[in-house]
Amino acid sequence: MSEIKQKTYPVSGGYEINIASVGDGPVVVCIHGSGPGASGQSNFRGNYQAFVDAGYTVLMPDLIGYGGSSKPEGLDYTLDLFASTLYEALQAHGVPEAHLIGNSLGGGVALQLALDHPGFAKSLVLLAPGCIEEIETYMGMPGIRVMGEVFMAPEYTFESQKKILQNLVHPDFAPNVPDSLIRERFEVALNQPKDVLFRMRTPNLQPRLKELSLPMIVYWGKDDIFLPYTGASHFLDNCPQVRTVTFTRTGHWVQVERADEFNAYTISFLQKQV
Repeated sequence: MSEIKQKTYPVSGGYEINIASVGDGPVVVCIHGSGPGASGQSNFRGNYQAFVDAGYTVLMPDLIGYGGSSKPEGLDYTLDLFASTLYEALQAHGVPEAHLIGNSLGGGVALQLALDHPGFAKSLVLLAPGCIEEIETYMGMPGIRVMGEVFMAPEYTFESQKKILQNLVHPDFAPNVPDSLIRERFEVALNQPKDVLFRMRTPNLQPRLKELSLPMIVYWGKDDIFLPYTGASHFLDNCPQVRTVTFTRTGHWVQVERADEFNAYTISFLQKQV
């Protein structure tokens, strides 16, 4: 496995954003989703080496509130906060342009970056992206409800973390979620403020999808209980250069549950971009 380097960058507000980097070549930025204990490396641990082997530099940042980045309390975690602090850190890292891969909340962040900074995103690879429905739609999803109830409980345990991660995947895959991944995210979650979930404020970017003409590929699991897979139709209806891939017997973590296929399809897609 290639060596991963870690570096933390100061950004506005006195915060710091951690970026894990590995490989050499065109830059691919992998943006993780939300949820207790999430981080760049834990979300994409089964993917980055395939991209490195294909000749890419892979950056796996930790969004503000997650991983090795600052975890401020007493504020709203807005999409603008996630996107603007990440963009500052990427600029400090020396990234003039990149392919953006975003899972869940990370998909919404990728969309916001592409909208805010035309030309920065060379292409978008989105895995069950958030921020394309009204918040009430997301809050009504069973996976979101369970995650909120578990994270809000007075005591947060290893078993709490295990329950959340096993809900992210299809029941058939749940036994394959390793204890090492659960432990890694559990240790981060213990240091996370509740605000990172309960004061998250994300807009519905669906009306702005038609502004995006760059190449895009959107993945979704048919059995996702966190974000409705019908969201893929919003991209087909509004974006001129989009293709979608939907997997049966797959939940919210396409890049984990279908890692080999996701890696192969995405590398093929990226190699067609100039």
